[in-house]
Amino acid sequence: MRATILDATRTALLCGVLALSALGGARAQSFQTAAPHAILVDADSGSVLFEKGADDPFSPASMAKLMTTEIVFNEIRQGRLTMDSEFQITEDAWRRGGAGGGGSSMFAQLNSRIKLSDLLRGLIVQSGNDAAIAIGEGIAGSEENFGRMMTARAKEIGLTRSTFRNATGYAAPDQKVTARDLSKLALHLIDTYPDLYKIFSEREFTWNKIKQQNRNPLLALDIGADGLKTGYLEESGYGLTGSAVQNGQRLIMVVSGLKTARDRAAESRKLMEWGFRAFEPRQVFTAGETVADASVYGGAQGSVPLVAKKPVRVLLPRGTGDRITAKVVYDGPLVAPVEEGQAIGRLKIMRGDTQALDQPLYAGASVAAGTIPQRALDAAMEVGTGLFRRAFEKVGAKS
Repeated sequence: MRATILDATRTALLCGVLALSALGGARAQSFQTAAPHAILVDADSGSVLFEKGADDPFSPASMAKLMTTEIVFNEIRQGRLTMDSEFQITEDAWRRGGAGGGGSSMFAQLNSRIKLSDLLRGLIVQSGNDAAIAIGEGIAGSEENFGRMMTARAKEIGLTRSTFRNATGYAAPDQKVTARDLSKLALHLIDTYPDLYKIFSEREFTWNKIKQQNRNPLLALDIGADGLKTGYLEESGYGLTGSAVQNGQRLIMVVSGLKTARDRAAESRKLMEWGFRAFEPRQVFTAGETVADASVYGGAQGSVPLVAKKPVRVLLPRGTGDRITAKVVYDGPLVAPVEEGQAIGRLKIMRGDTQALDQPLYAGASVAAGTIPQRALDAAMEVGTGLFRRAFEKVGAKS
């Protein structure tokens, strides 16, 4: 992957516009949180508004149930399960996941068969460990197999630093996630399964004549919250992955490592409210507008425009003095032919040391393979620049 600032004039103009817009008004307040792990993301643009220890691994506790939920949602989407599919509550699910297990439970009865529509509510609303174990065993044959399935699926959807070992989030030595990965998982659930995601906003669920409230404290607050999941283990502290919508803007936040449930609720609310209040959007490119031009090797044209499929929008703190930089990262050199719509690289915008945007870019046109003379000239230039690069590397090594 080659990091290249393409079209210097365009990039400089972009950075200048963003910097000037960010400097208007009073300096934005800084944000502090007691959580050792935290991230706040604008769902539409992918802008990271705040992060602290976002890539440090920690035990997810019951937030691992978000990955369990993703597996179920995907099985429903693929047609392998329906909401009427039934799962048996085995002795293991009843004993380890029930009330006697010491954790949250939907209080499912031993050897009962429960429809998936109810198990999902036991899993999501009540955070039932018995529901999680029954689902894992029912889908993969054992919870151990299900843990491997969770990890593989996590990699498929871009969770690069997460490893799962069970469906519940019970402590396991190498079961680790990051705040950034959990925010990606939350966004994936919201975007990919909008109808099923609505279960996360249900305030209560009754099973076996026992009514339980949704454990997400943000749902009880007037901040537009509509999901997702809490977690607690002694080793990891109190955590929450949450999402809220105000005036059409959705924010996703993750906190973990807090000392009490009260701290979790307070820090989560504070982070959400700050995010909605302290930032303003700036659209820098429309959908389909050329962001940069990438050189093409052996093509009928020497370059191809790179475009975004949706508007490029960045959220900036009101009145910040942070330095704004932008670059395009892509695999190069590109080799013809190039197809229109082909994924080429990514636009990355930094706000100080924080990555404010990371958006994919695509070929805005097709570039056919060039004539033999054109390809020969490109080959000669590549050989020459390659020799130059190797000579420069030798000089650098000697010095």
